[in-house]
Amino acid sequence: MRTNKQLLGDFGENLIIKKFNCPKCKRIKSLKKLPQNFKCADIICDFCGYLAQVKTKTVSDIEKFPSKVLGAAWGPQKERMDVGIYFPLFVVLKNGRNHSVFYLSSDLQTEEMFIKRKPLSKNAKRAGWQGFYFDGELMKKFISRLL
Repeated sequence: MRTNKQLLGDFGENLIIKKFNCPKCKRIKSLKKLPQNFKCADIICDFCGYLAQVKTKTVSDIEKFPSKVLGAAWGPQKERMDVGIYFPLFVVLKNGRNHSVFYLSSDLQTEEMFIKRKPLSKNAKRAGWQGFYFDGELMKKFISRLL
């Protein structure tokens, strides 16, 4: 059974593949979900290979970009950043039936936008796992609203 957070993530990914064409090749209906736990990306264009992350967050105001957006695993993200690989980012903000979509291209991302979190405690189910979040304050001047 999917958790509420997983269902929220599913909502965001489904919204992006339903509402948007591929930003790279512009092909209609070519964005598809990647398998769960694919590292650092959530969707792919099945025509040109474009990859992107989708992050979805419940907020009280869909007009205001949040100061933090939860990321995923720090290790794979850091490895990619060390060699200059960044994936475009869609951020879906949801409040009940209302939602907005923001987009940050990979060429506008900087290492400072990725903030490492503390590792999970030794008593946690996934002890030692370390995540990150996106610094929304740094992203605000570069992000574009799409919807």
